[in-house]
This record gives sequence, structure tokens and C-alpha cells, in this order.
Amino acid sequence: MRLCLNIDHIATIRNARGEDLPDPVTFALMAEQYGVDGIVFHLREDRRHVSERDVRLLRELVTTKLDFEMAAVDEIVSIACDIQPELCTLVPEKRQELTTEAGLNVIDNISNIKNAIERLHKREILVSLFVEPDLKQIDAAAEIGADIIEIHTGNFANAISEEEMYDELERIRQAAIHAKKIALGVNAGHGLDYQNIKEFCSIKDLIDEVSIGHSIIARAVFIGIEKAIREMIELIRNYK
Repeated sequence: MRLCLNIDHIATIRNARGEDLPDPVTFALMAEQYGVDGIVFHLREDRRHVSERDVRLLRELVTTKLDFEMAAVDEIVSIACDIQPELCTLVPEKRQELTTEAGLNVIDNISNIKNAIERLHKREILVSLFVEPDLKQIDAAAEIGADIIEIHTGNFANAISEEEMYDELERIRQAAIHAKKIALGVNAGHGLDYQNIKEFCSIKDLIDEVSIGHSIIARAVFIGIEKAIREMIELIRNYK
């Protein structure tokens, strides 16, 4: 199970002062040196996190894998087609949300999402859809040409009881098994941290890649970037 680092909230800290530091591009390059398998960012329509300047520099400088999270809107799809990341992950986007709150409703947005997938495929970009662990949504993703799904792990991460956590983990496990059977790649992310990753790793053989950002950035505030990243990598690799 690979680890990709979401750098959005480094940009959030920078943008709070409207200045240049900390630079999310520099953070991404340091993270690569410390062992992450890829860099994730979400270029939102309101540009509250990374900017187009960041995106273009990331494409120029990142040497691992670049995962461009985005809404399926014309402007952002056009930018993605221009810079050609290795992967685009289509996510829902609402102005008032603090962060992405749920998976895409693929079934009710077939035409728009399919159009975005087709445009990205013409530029030889793999496409992932961020979805709930819902078999019907996963089937819809496959039917319109997605290459990968990223399973939303927010309900698992936010579970308030052990029973609820294990119920959500089982939903994710079943969703991953189903996706693999219909030839989809399986990624996962949202709310994963240094505690719940230990339980999540019990299904890591079914998951190709996890996307983690906020918890690693928060940990780095206290112990530094290198140690925060290496701790997460060790938790994933050494799970038994």
C-alpha cells in the first residue's frame, strides 16, 4: 500500500497571511526525499488551497507521482489536460465546506463526469473517482470509464465507537473486493491518521494507495517533516 501526501494544508497556512511561506512546492519536494510515493493536491475553483502557480511548479519538479484532485468543471479539467499529471481524482466540491465531505454521486452525474473522464483520457491521464464504499456507485464508476476509485474513509475515521469503526472498515473491505473484481484500481483516503491507520492496515492488501495530508502536516508542526513522514511510512510498512 503506497503513501501519497496531500499538501493542501501547507498552502492553507501560507494563504492565511497572504505571503509566500510555507511553500507547498518545497514541502512536496522534501516529502519525496523522505519517502512518500506521490504528491496530492486539490486545485479548487475558489483557489483556497494551492494556486495555479503551485500546480505548474509541481508538475515541473515532482518526480514521483502527481495526483490532481479536482471537480469535474471545464476550467479545472482544461488545466489538468494542459499539465498532464499521472492521475486526476474527481471529487465533489462545495463552496461552504471546510474539506471534501463525502464521495461523488456518480449515478446522478453520469454525463458530466463521463465527459471529464473522456477529456482526461485523451491526454493519457488516468482517472480516479472519489466515492463512498457503495457498490452501486462503484459499478457506475466502472461503466463510465474510470480507471481507479478512491474510497472515502471519512466515516471510518470519524467513528465514535469501536463497533461503528469495524462496521465501516468492513464496508470498505467489501467495496475494495468488489472494485478489484471489476478491474478497478483501489485507493483510499480522508481522515486517516496515526491512530486509525493501524486498524486500516488490516485491509491494506486490498488497497493500492492511501492519500493522507492533514494528520501528517499537523504532526510535522511538532516533530518536523521528515520524522512525521517516516513515522507514517513505518506504521504502514510494519503492520502485521
